[in-house]
Amino acid sequence: MVSISARIETGHRDIVHDAQMNYYGTRLATCSSDHLVKIFEVKPNGQSYPMAELVGHDGPVWQINWAHPKYDNVLASCSHDRKAIVWKEINGKWQKVYEYNQHDASINSIAWAPHQFGLIFACCSTDNSISIIEFQQDIWKPTKIFNAHDQGCNAISWAPAKTSKSLIDPQERMEPKRLVSAGNDRLVKIWKEEGPDNWVLEVELEGHNDWVRDVAWAQSESQTLSTIASCGLDKRVIIWRCADLNEKKWTSRVLTVFDEVVWHVSWSLCATVLAISGADNKVSLWQERLPNEWSKISDTDDDSRYDKV
Repeated sequence: MVSISARIETGHRDIVHDAQMNYYGTRLATCSSDHLVKIFEVKPNGQSYPMAELVGHDGPVWQINWAHPKYDNVLASCSHDRKAIVWKEINGKWQKVYEYNQHDASINSIAWAPHQFGLIFACCSTDNSISIIEFQQDIWKPTKIFNAHDQGCNAISWAPAKTSKSLIDPQERMEPKRLVSAGNDRLVKIWKEEGPDNWVLEVELEGHNDWVRDVAWAQSESQTLSTIASCGLDKRVIIWRCADLNEKKWTSRVLTVFDEVVWHVSWSLCATVLAISGADNKVSLWQERLPNEWSKISDTDDDSRYDKV
């Protein structure tokens, strides 16, 4: 993995909106308002080397997301140009293999489903809707587009894949797919697939008092609880938790209220650390050391204004 002190010069000619490491931490993808997606090889000592510059978007590229490595080197990107693009490395060269352009406004967020479900991605748009696209029998197929938030949808995140069994049927089965979304209607919403390509609203979570800019579903359970983090223009970060998804009983906890608008939240793989970034251009890391007791463990300038809540 890249060392924490490593600095990578991307060469982008405008604001960098997202940077994502692949599963193994050996490659970094970046995207920018200069319409480009770039890929770098990252060595264990932190040195980086440019590998590819991907051209295909006609507007600022907001977000990128790596697919699971079982599907080889595959990357998805989304842009203000109303397009989502899937890129794949084929014989050492990166190529555009699919373009989705059925939204009527900026596509703000893109995310791959847990690999157990197959090669599936979701994206959401300022046109209020969410799209689900699957790779089936060597064909990319949009399977569902549905209205999600009034005034625009800003972010989406998949629930981790889970299995369950009962006394009546002891065989383990995959639980239904779920998504969480964030919108300008101040809501965090959880969506559940009930039957093939039939997505329904399962829960609306109220707690923000302004646009919700980002949402992240932790990919590991903490204390056997499903956990979601959200943030927004109200400068709040909220932690949502549920012991049993089928009971739909979610609790909320305001992690902290920052001095500036909060743009992004992101969980570590083991869901023990939450990274938070905002309009002050700072990134802080928060850790739950005791149940529902969070401490700030690091930030970019070692400021201690938000020590503990």
